[in-house]
Amino acid sequence: MPEKFANEERAALIMLMLENRDVLNTELDRDLKARLGKPGRERLNRAGLLQSWTVKRQFVHRITDEGISWCLKDLAAGGPPSKSGPLSRAQSAVLTIFVQYHVWRGDLAEVIRSGGGLESVIRTAYLALSVKSQDWVRLAKLRPQLNGAERDEVDAALLAMVQTGTVHLAPDSNRKVLTEADHAAAIRIAGEDNHLVAIEES
Repeated sequence: MPEKFANEERAALIMLMLENRDVLNTELDRDLKARLGKPGRERLNRAGLLQSWTVKRQFVHRITDEGISWCLKDLAAGGPPSKSGPLSRAQSAVLTIFVQYHVWRGDLAEVIRSGGGLESVIRTAYLALSVKSQDWVRLAKLRPQLNGAERDEVDAALLAMVQTGTVHLAPDSNRKVLTEADHAAAIRIAGEDNHLVAIEES
């Protein structure tokens, strides 16, 4: 049985394992519905299960290999959260069967860590590269920060994000400064290469 942590800390670790990337604390709370306060963050960091740092005064978290190992053991051990109702206990029983089956197959980590949204990866990388809100960032700098995502997948994700109206692509008007990397990273839309991306705060 792995070391016990509070339900909020367990939930944060599991969501971070599923995302398998750097996650802003605001995103963890708002989008992933896993609140992690200062005491829990510090406990998980001291235990070596989580790494946290700040980017532009915002906390960013990434689960460690030790944290992933802890999560897998916690899931395999089974059992619902404390003070859970009958539906949660029933769902937990189903989850335990699923987890134990994949433990037996030896592919639990691969199954669990296959998730993670590319849009969130793009937004996190953009935040790290941008100087200010809605700053223009070169696609040549952004692409290498996307955890090895395929170009076609990145292009599709960016074009879908543009449709929301919060993401903007543009060509660099100063063609003299464009490098081979800029040309290679560009997205061609309506016959025009776009080298820059700007993302509004969501």
